[in-house]
Formats: sequence, structure tokens, C-alpha cells
Amino acid sequence: MIHSVLILMVVAASWANSGSVTQQPAPSPTPVAAQTQKRSTYETLLERVKKSDQAVDFQELRLAYTDTSAYSPYGSTSMARKNMFEALKQKDYEKTLTNATTMLSANYLDIMGHFGAFVAQRELGHADLSVYHRWVFEGLLNSIKNSGDGKTPETAFVVIATDEEYALFNYLGLRPQDQALVKEKGHNFDRMTALDPQTNQTVVYYFNIDKPFNWLGTTLQK
Repeated sequence: MIHSVLILMVVAASWANSGSVTQQPAPSPTPVAAQTQKRSTYETLLERVKKSDQAVDFQELRLAYTDTSAYSPYGSTSMARKNMFEALKQKDYEKTLTNATTMLSANYLDIMGHFGAFVAQRELGHADLSVYHRWVFEGLLNSIKNSGDGKTPETAFVVIATDEEYALFNYLGLRPQDQALVKEKGHNFDRMTALDPQTNQTVVYYFNIDKPFNWLGTTLQK
């Protein structure tokens, strides 16, 4: 900020002394500056979520997260997730909440982490916290559902991590059966085959995985 003020003072002095100056084009933001701006956008949106701002755009939040240095679509919370679901089966809600908290500490946009926190807080009698985590859980899921219908690559669901695919299937009551990588028109898709246990029929959905796929490619090149 001080540096910017000094620049403005120099420009003003030049105008006073010469009566005119040649306007120079503004420099393009550096990659670091652009990264800081994106991270700030994510943090601003995340703060609104934590304040239960009902007008927050969860899709914007998810996409902003992918532009931060914290983004890691193949995170290391698989053990906490496994322990959380095992605790849910055992109706050990304190342990469920502990593991859900671990997941959300690593990635606050972890859909299943919010699901576990929602159920655990409800069963532990913390109604306000339960309502909050249910709101975030459904907001994240709906942002995926509203990104397309998943029936074709052109209308694929947009995900920022493959975990979101399985979270959506769990929510819809579908059981994943097969997964295939599809490349089409410069984009990457997961072609997911799932079983609907209510009808015993298989269904196929497409997920746009450009975000995690490109992140992986960039990471492997480092």
C-alpha cells in the first residue's frame, strides 16, 4: 500500500511539473498476485459460509478453492473417513464427530465430513450445529447437481475431486459399479456406471474432472 501511494505521489508531481505525462499501461498481475487474489476470494466466501450466509454460492466457493495453494483433490483423509463411517455404524457419535472434524480441518469442503458432523451433532443433541452442517452438506451437493444433469459429456456434473462423485452417488442411493476415463473435445470425464438398488437397473453418469485431472498433471511435472 505504501509503495502504491508513493507511485501516485510521483505521478502527481510529474503532472505539476510538466503539465502532462504519457500514460503507461498498468502492469499485468504476477502469478503470485493472482494466486493471492483467488485465495482471498475463497477465504471471503468461506467466512460467509461459517457465518451461515444463506446467499452464498457454493459452486463459486468450490471453484475458488481449486485456485488456492491448499487445493489437493487427492487428499490424505481416507483413514479418517473410514473411521468416521465405522463409528457411525457403531453409533459412536463422539468418535464420528472427532473424525469428521479431522476431515474438515484438512478440507472444509469435504462433503462427507459435513455429513458425519451433521449426524453426530444431531445425535449428541446439538441442534444448531447439526442444522448448520446439514445446510453446508446439502449446499455443496446441490452445487454439483445444479452444474449439469450428468447424462452426457456436454452436460456432465462438474466436480473438483473424485470424492464428490461418490458423495453424490451416496446421496442419490446409487452403488458405483464401474469407472472409465473419457477424453472429449479437450476435456476429461469420468464415465461412471452405477446400480440403482430400488430398480436393479444400471445408470450412467458423466463427471467433468478437469480440475482434479489438471491439478494432478501439474503436480507430477514439478
